[in-house]
Amino acid sequence: MLVQKAIGHDASAFGRLYDMHIDRVYRHIYYRVGNQADAEDLTQQVFLKAWQAIGRYKKMASPFIAWLMTISHNLVVDFYRTRKDRAYLEAELLADDSTLSPERATEAGFQQQRLRRAVLQLRGDQQQVVILRFMEGFEFAEIASLLKKKEGNVRVILHRALMKLRSILEKEG
Repeated sequence: MLVQKAIGHDASAFGRLYDMHIDRVYRHIYYRVGNQADAEDLTQQVFLKAWQAIGRYKKMASPFIAWLMTISHNLVVDFYRTRKDRAYLEAELLADDSTLSPERATEAGFQQQRLRRAVLQLRGDQQQVVILRFMEGFEFAEIASLLKKKEGNVRVILHRALMKLRSILEKEG
């Protein structure tokens, strides 16, 4: 119902959709670009593009969040294509976590950065599946719908991605 109102260019309905999905879209993008400022900018671009193209959204084709994630993916690909700097990852420590000692916060930040670098070494579809499953908490059926693949294929992609990640991380020591 909310999506239908937004399709009719009801700004209030679109605003509610924005509120419902912004955190998930931001986390997805942030994990891909590793920089808060770029993630915020790209997230806003996702919703601007969604608002501009809302009339083309077909509810039956995929869930609204899947459509947003497709827009996100395309913007991230364009972001890296224009930057020609795929290795760009700003090292941000875990912000405002006063329960961690500085040493533990530094170690946690290092491990997070190490994992992000390893994920970025995966093939595109493997990256997407890992991020959607573990960072975004999508179910296999949702990922399959988003990527237009069978659920079994998504599970195979994830299994191979995890094997590759294990290999990458073991080589790093």
